Amino acid sequence: MKNILILSGSPRKGGNSDLLCDEFLRGAQESGNKVEKIFLRNKKIGYCNACYYCKKSGGKCTIQDDMSEILDKMQAADVIVLASPVYFYSIDAQMKAVIDRSVARWTNILDKEFYYIMTAAEDGETVMDCTLECFRGFAACLKGSKEMGVIYGKGVYEPGTIKATPVMSETYEMGKRA
Repeated sequence: MKNILILSGSPRKGGNSDLLCDEFLRGAQESGNKVEKIFLRNKKIGYCNACYYCKKSGGKCTIQDDMSEILDKMQAADVIVLASPVYFYSIDAQMKAVIDRSVARWTNILDKEFYYIMTAAEDGETVMDCTLECFRGFAACLKGSKEMGVIYGKGVYEPGTIKATPVMSETYEMGKRA
């Protein structure tokens, strides 16, 4: 049994990337894993001020919000799933804030397996390249991280459009293998 944390960066509850998070969760739970999904939009997460108080305080941030709880869960997880819709060829603001605020304890987020879920209205071949590089860049900073899988949900805009694609079952199966 693995401890799996899904960070859903979708600003739309039930949006396409959020629906894929649910499918990953369903597959992972059916395989006997402990899974928690955090819908980032429902959390209060401020922007990093680059004050580096965290460096002097053992990873404690001066900003009093939900990020400390998220960092605790990231440290405890065996598997971290990062999910974001593609906005202007990159991750959305919710996910970027989490990644930036991880600076408080990034050296303590060790030996994680990573899965990436991305959705975009456009279906071009390179539409997700920058988004994927943002995810990979974050994981590259974390000692012992391993990329385990990537989900590409292309050509979906309206909430729920993803349901009519094979990506739903692909995400479920990936969750089962996590």
